[in-house]
Amino acid sequence: MSTKITMYTDGACSGNPGPGGYGTVLISGKHRKDLAEGYRLTTNNRMELLAVIIGLEALKEEACEVTIYSDSKYVVDAVEKKWVLGWEKKRFKDKKNPDLWIRFLKIYRKHNVKFIWVKGHANIPGNERADELAVIASKRPNLPDDVGYNPE
Repeated sequence: MSTKITMYTDGACSGNPGPGGYGTVLISGKHRKDLAEGYRLTTNNRMELLAVIIGLEALKEEACEVTIYSDSKYVVDAVEKKWVLGWEKKRFKDKKNPDLWIRFLKIYRKHNVKFIWVKGHANIPGNERADELAVIASKRPNLPDDVGYNPE
């Protein structure tokens, strides 16, 4: 039987581009893990996608049943409508964040993942916590560089 995971993710960015952070809440049975990191210069979409990637990469087993709640239409639609697979076939030509999408697809394919879009700031406790983690992370002092961010 595969492990069932509930994941809430969010990204925050002031300025877009500007300082940003991601927050991820992983829940499996009675276990819970919060993950967050901030970056000196990034975008909201990068942080939304990185929140999902970091959460999936944190899973210790493969073939988990993962339900991800995200308020990012960018991430949810790209995956659920399979746009990202078309982008991959075209080697992400003219697409933003190819470094993260390639990293996402590598870990995504190791699990059975379902995305559910939720409205942001709608009093969904897991989503509110992910947002809180992202905002706090984005305001830490001495933030590292988002090495994959490539402003055009």
